[in-house]
Amino acid sequence: MRMVEEEKEETQTVTKEELPAEEVKEEISEVEKPLEVPEEVAPAEVEAVEEEAKPERKKKEEEEFVEERTYTIPLQKALVRPPKKRAPRAMQLLKAFVTKHMKLEMKVSEEEEEEELPQLIISKEVNEKIWARGIEKPPRKIKVRAAKDKDGNVTVFLAEAA
Repeated sequence: MRMVEEEKEETQTVTKEELPAEEVKEEISEVEKPLEVPEEVAPAEVEAVEEEAKPERKKKEEEEFVEERTYTIPLQKALVRPPKKRAPRAMQLLKAFVTKHMKLEMKVSEEEEEEELPQLIISKEVNEKIWARGIEKPPRKIKVRAAKDKDGNVTVFLAEAA
């Protein structure tokens, strides 16, 4: 116990409030110094150096859609289920409909095991639309836009109201 208490006393940290104001200003100025570039450097080189200094942001790449279709998917069969299972059934119906009509191959053969299978991606808006009135009362039908990209992945979006 005594050793632990002695170590705690020795390793006290100093906060900014305890430091003199001059030392804090020096630390801040060191962090905020602009990128120094010699005067002989051309403006194009300055821009290149500044771009390298900035952290790279992940840009959301625009996916190239090969095929895009609009469907009105009937969800009446979900109402045959008990009330607490209707919205999940509506999601199953939506997935089955899109898989069938967009020819999304879900079966795995021995040759394709190594490759990634095409995926069915349902957007947040479609999910929220089906679950909007709760688990017991999903919509009777929903209008969606299904887009297949070059890798075979199908993304389901909510169709815009025209």
